[in-house]
Amino acid sequence: MNSRRSEAKAVSAHELVSRTGLPQLALGGAVLVLSALAASALWATADTAEEAAAGDGMIVSHGYSFYGDLTYDADFPHFSYVNPDAPKGGEMRVSAQGTFDSMNPYSRQGRAGAYSWAVYESLLASGELFGAGSVPADALGESYGLLAHTVEYPDTKDWAIFHMRPEARFSDGTPVTAHDVVFSHNLFIEQGLPSYALGVGARVLDAEALDDHTVKFTFAPDISRRSLIDQVGSTPVFPRAWYEETGARLDESRLEAAPGSGPYVLDSYEINRSIVYRRNSDYWGADLPVNRGRHNFDVIRVEYFADGAAAFQNFQTAEYTFRQENNSRQWATGYDFPAVQRGHVVQKEVPVGTPPTPSGFVFNLEREMFADRLVREAITLGFNFEWTNETLQYGLFEQRHSFSEGLHQADGLPTDAERALLERLGDLVPPELFTEPALMAHTSSPERLNDRANMRRAMALLDEAGWEVGSDGIRRNASGQTMRITIPVNASGSATMESIVETFTQNLQAMGVDARFQRIDAAQYTQRRRDKDYDMIVDGYVALVDAGTGLHQRFGSDSADDVFNPATLRSPLVDAVIDEALMAPGPDERDTALMVLDRVLRWERFMIHTWYTPVAWVAHWDMFDHPDEFPPFAIGELDFWWFDQDRYDALRAAGAIR
Repeated sequence: MNSRRSEAKAVSAHELVSRTGLPQLALGGAVLVLSALAASALWATADTAEEAAAGDGMIVSHGYSFYGDLTYDADFPHFSYVNPDAPKGGEMRVSAQGTFDSMNPYSRQGRAGAYSWAVYESLLASGELFGAGSVPADALGESYGLLAHTVEYPDTKDWAIFHMRPEARFSDGTPVTAHDVVFSHNLFIEQGLPSYALGVGARVLDAEALDDHTVKFTFAPDISRRSLIDQVGSTPVFPRAWYEETGARLDESRLEAAPGSGPYVLDSYEINRSIVYRRNSDYWGADLPVNRGRHNFDVIRVEYFADGAAAFQNFQTAEYTFRQENNSRQWATGYDFPAVQRGHVVQKEVPVGTPPTPSGFVFNLEREMFADRLVREAITLGFNFEWTNETLQYGLFEQRHSFSEGLHQADGLPTDAERALLERLGDLVPPELFTEPALMAHTSSPERLNDRANMRRAMALLDEAGWEVGSDGIRRNASGQTMRITIPVNASGSATMESIVETFTQNLQAMGVDARFQRIDAAQYTQRRRDKDYDMIVDGYVALVDAGTGLHQRFGSDSADDVFNPATLRSPLVDAVIDEALMAPGPDERDTALMVLDRVLRWERFMIHTWYTPVAWVAHWDMFDHPDEFPPFAIGELDFWWFDQDRYDALRAAGAIR
């Protein structure tokens, strides 16, 4: 057997093929990986001998993938991209901006501290631990078992049984049991965000602890089998006893955190200043193959700063030691300070293998004026990517067109397979989707912010939509309503982003729109975003990597009011295409459905697509090391990097750091 590939064993002769992506959902200021959009290939580990057919149509396996394609064998020693002999020790310091007043990341109340979710584990490994991204990072959507060692299910996927590791422990030394798993599942349904109850509670009929280390989930009939086994397998597990003893709730803002079972524990914090996580020397899972070469730092420290300028200034003096740059101006011109010149700080451009995040200016479709696609098209024409990129971003970006750039991207007219799918949807499909090429971002002149041709077209569209310019130069409709657009801007963000929003509003003002941007503090911004108290906002969705119920959570009508759907998109057509993707019988049909979904989402015009870069910009003080080759789907600075004592000593000897 190939050491890197195996197939889930089953008595039935069917072959399940494919692999999927692993996007994330932001819950209460934290990133909680709950399978969301596409976590359809999560694994549990077991000894090879335990992989066996349990009966006709039954699968007992070391791993799970919706179509059955697993990358690593059950007896793998470690992920291929890690250094299994990486030394343990040292401290990694990273930054956060704004404030925090809670260490509970699963509530809408308060602003959760950075990485407050990272102390918790799930039955199946996912990317929540310190934002690790995909686990493993060389195969999208695949993860190894943490609390479970084996997953058992019929080929119909009507239910799943997870066999847990009896050695698993919370950081207070108490065992992690199936009863904790069931408790956590019910807690999310009863006290978590509504989207979890909608996306999971309605689809999971029952969660039952068969014994202390065996838990069974039974799924609803007549629904897609997507995002069922992987979703319940990636839900964080909390200690039931702690919640019962303290009376704590999942939906409250609080600084007291429940013990987790992960490799790090919360060590200390100073409100709005810092959070310290310390590696648990008694971590139960340290020797699992999934963990070898990972979790190498003794201490992970998060330093908080008021805004991006303060954060960058403090990086120059090693107040924190790793930085992923998101400001093009800074990357192009700011890294000329003494520590860089002396080689004490190094810069890297790390290739990114996943489609870029679909981010940009998002319309709040709850605003009556944005119900008209002509209005949305006109406002879109006010954004000049080419001028913005050349003038404000040093030409470092490329124009993004798609929700799945370069992967499931729709191009030109529909293919025969796309057309067949659209025809099945009947009257839901507007005729132009058959006859017009996939919508692409418009082009503008890089020579001037105000592209005259686009502005003339935009103003004609607004006139056609009934928004006419009055004697004061402001557009109003027949009812006298002013076309007013306010865009909130996070004051702790970058000055470049503020300039981009400001210049965009200048173009809108030139079109007769009463447009303005509002600079507000981080706490206000978070609350405004949660409450959807904006006309437009700079926000994003997740890239279309694979089919999963997270598609409904992000784009579906039933979740339109959720924070995950910043446009408040309600589209029966989008809902129907998502259902097609969820019911796809094979990878080819799934890929076609995702391509149609990309085409339809772009046609809806609820976002002004902005930019992307195919690399991540990284700078760090020269006291760390990492594998020679990065995996395609993660930078992994808090996951598989390690501390280099010799380099650290050299920096101290040179007086570069204290």
